[in-house]
Amino acid sequence: MVAARRRWGRRERALLCCVLLSAWEAAWGQLRYSVPEEMPKGSFVGDVAKDLALQMPTIRDRGVRLIDRGRTQYLSLHGKRGHLVTAERIDREQLCRLVEKCVLRCEVIVEGEMQVYGIEVEITDINDNNPSFREAKKELKISENTSPDSRFPLSEADDPDVGRNSLLSYELSGDNHFSLAVQAGPGGNQRPELVLAKALDREEAAFHELVLRASDGGEPSRTGTMRIRVAVLDVNDNAPVFSQAEYAVRVPEDVPVGSTLVTVTAADADDGLYGDVKYSLKKAMGMASEIFHLDSEMGSIALLQSLDFEEGDSYELEVQAHDGGGLFDMAKVGITVTDVNDNAPEITVSSKLSEISEDALSGTVVALLHVQDRDSGDNGEVRCSIDESLPFRLEKSFEDYYRVVISRELDREEVSEYNVTVRAWDGGSPSLRSSAVLSLWVLDVNDNAPVFAEARYSARVAENNAAGALVLTVRAWDADWGQNARVRYRLSEGRVRDAPLSSYVSVQAETGALYALRSFDYEEVREVGLWVRAEDGGSPALSSNVSVRLVIVDENDNAPQVLYPPPAAAAGAGAVWSGVELAPRSSEPGALVAKVVAVDADAGQNAWLSYELAKATEPGLFRVGLHSGEVRTARFLLARDAARQSLVVVVKDHGRPALSATATLTVVLAESVGELLWELGSAAAAPGEPAGSLTRWLVVAVAAVSCLFLAFLLLLLALRLRRWRRSQLLPPGSGALRGVPASHFVGIDGVRAFLHSYSHEVSLTADSRKSQLRFSDGSCCDTLPARPPPDEPVPLLGEDPACARPADPSAAPQAQPNTDWRFSQTQRPGTSGSQNGEEGGAWPNNQFDTEMLQAMILASANEAADGNSTLGGGTGTMGLSARYGPQFTLQHVPDYRQNVYIPGSTATLTNAAGKRDAKSAGSSGGNKKKSGKKEKK
Repeated sequence: MVAARRRWGRRERALLCCVLLSAWEAAWGQLRYSVPEEMPKGSFVGDVAKDLALQMPTIRDRGVRLIDRGRTQYLSLHGKRGHLVTAERIDREQLCRLVEKCVLRCEVIVEGEMQVYGIEVEITDINDNNPSFREAKKELKISENTSPDSRFPLSEADDPDVGRNSLLSYELSGDNHFSLAVQAGPGGNQRPELVLAKALDREEAAFHELVLRASDGGEPSRTGTMRIRVAVLDVNDNAPVFSQAEYAVRVPEDVPVGSTLVTVTAADADDGLYGDVKYSLKKAMGMASEIFHLDSEMGSIALLQSLDFEEGDSYELEVQAHDGGGLFDMAKVGITVTDVNDNAPEITVSSKLSEISEDALSGTVVALLHVQDRDSGDNGEVRCSIDESLPFRLEKSFEDYYRVVISRELDREEVSEYNVTVRAWDGGSPSLRSSAVLSLWVLDVNDNAPVFAEARYSARVAENNAAGALVLTVRAWDADWGQNARVRYRLSEGRVRDAPLSSYVSVQAETGALYALRSFDYEEVREVGLWVRAEDGGSPALSSNVSVRLVIVDENDNAPQVLYPPPAAAAGAGAVWSGVELAPRSSEPGALVAKVVAVDADAGQNAWLSYELAKATEPGLFRVGLHSGEVRTARFLLARDAARQSLVVVVKDHGRPALSATATLTVVLAESVGELLWELGSAAAAPGEPAGSLTRWLVVAVAAVSCLFLAFLLLLLALRLRRWRRSQLLPPGSGALRGVPASHFVGIDGVRAFLHSYSHEVSLTADSRKSQLRFSDGSCCDTLPARPPPDEPVPLLGEDPACARPADPSAAPQAQPNTDWRFSQTQRPGTSGSQNGEEGGAWPNNQFDTEMLQAMILASANEAADGNSTLGGGTGTMGLSARYGPQFTLQHVPDYRQNVYIPGSTATLTNAAGKRDAKSAGSSGGNKKKSGKKEKK
């Protein structure tokens, strides 16, 4: 009873030790299981999840993988239960031949925790193989004189099973001449031997049939048999003898197939048949019989298959030499395979991350690698490395496992993808190398704010721009990626002239295009400063600002504004006094009379002003400063100069196109303020008269001038007809009329020039008490005196001045006009189309005739010039439109100029009507007509 209790205590202690050993191995990452061979696929091996204390959610979520490094995967891990099961049917004899303990090794990797656990599964043997002999039949030749108790070795049976399932015993049956003896070999194996129990007699029996049976110790026991036939021979007294009892050879594993590794030799002293030695393999361990070939005649052992040190490093053979008489000798051959560095290191990526955030901490594991070399010794010693320039390093994890971890901070903006090359090399000579590449994407973190292409932006915008016009485009780039790099633009808050900035400009959120929402006016806003913000799409969003300066460029959109003299509408009731200046008749040339003051709301060149005299009663009497606007006298004032001078000054800017304004000045030529007041009073009394009375007087004056003009034209026609008649009656060379003075024929050019000089633009309305009298452009009022001197008589048409005036010896003779004097381009009578710069003409050389015609028209013209309150008419009509309609102008007066020949003179009055009519339609719209020039022949 006490002994039983002691045995039970010893069992409990052994079981406790086993449990503690298993727990210790699990804690250090090593699990051991055992399973019998030949189990069906899917058989349970062990509960890995329970032994490693892994929860089921961990298996599903974090990912648990089984890695088997063998060529065939025999084990697998059940993904839902965490059980280790068989993946294939396992044959221990095929997997672990000649190995006493068959162990499968694999690893379990928990990817979420980056942990590796080793598993060893021992494959236990079952009795699934029968003992077998290399030869099913064997023939022995024994001499009849062989003494009893002689022993003859037999072939051993081979059983791949191990332990008690391996070969256990031999049995011999069939004949009483022989018995069986079993000897123990050096390795503990049993060697059967045939023992001659009694002498043979060839004459009694030439052959003996025997059966050798081998049995193993399994349950149930398995057996294998070999048939032995013994032939009784005549006497052979010398057996073959090997030169060496044991042969040992070392060959490298890369020796070529077919090479002879070793040659065994044996000698026999007999002659003839008994001296002929043959060689045979009696025993070959494992796969040696399939790898090596023994030449039976020569005794050479050759290589049939390639050697692999990793599969087998040594082989042992037993060679038998026998002669023709049945005598033999045994020798052992040991072949050792040496390792050659023929296997490069193998790098296997067990687990890795394909992408990682750029803000990952140093030490974060990104990959788990397994590195091994199938060679041995220095050839199998492996070292690994990673390029030092990369932000990663290698760390030893478990046995042949390495971890790739982050060694320093990552920056996606510098490197967005890493191809990490892990290099491994062994210690062989020469060294073999291998590598593996890990691709790793760096995920972006919003750590970069948008950056504008320029530090500041500026643009010039012309005023009066169209609303919605593109001003400029701002650009910003974000070094991040994806949504973090998507940039949107918006305006910062601001105000312009007490109005929100958003009412002036807007920015397109996606493109950064800046648009003007309204038309800018340089006179109101000359510069707009604003800030544009660029914001990325990260969370939280990052932004940056840039200043934008919009400079409004001035355009010439404002005409000059005359400040002095003020316009008539602004003068109001004091219009009579508006723009009236006093000029003493004693003023010298260059005396300051007045100054026109004007401003322009534009800027720069558009605001540069220039002044010029556009129209004047006496064109040569005054001049205007080009840049100052000062009105000064151009010459001495004469008694014949009109007391009231009307000046029209044009003010122009220098824009393109130029804009202009006009200012009207009335200059009164008077020596005292009293004369000035009298002149202004006479001008102010006219508006008090009834409008209808003034209109009638104007019509009468215009009718009188028209009648006088028609009568003068008829007279010219009569003179022309008379000359033509005389040319028909008198011979061509007759000089009957040569004595008639040329002054008796007055040309129409003088009258038209006079009428042109007093051509006015008069605006009249029937019920208005105000009128505006304005001299037209290009007036030639300086070509003739305004009225004839009072001391000269008015001659009648057709009289000779010599008959009209009594002879006065004291009077100085009238000077002849200078025929070389010419009018300037703007002073010549006639239309603009008839002014040819190459033509020349002179006025009539009789001053008396000219003054006579002027006196006839002067009264009506002065009435038209002084009636500035209620007179009406169109531009250049001299009041004719009030009677004959607004379409009537001086252009409707017939032009009767022809090629008039003046008797007694070589001059001819040339009609330029054809040229004038052809060009008047293309003129600038004026209603004034100018007479043609005279051509001197």
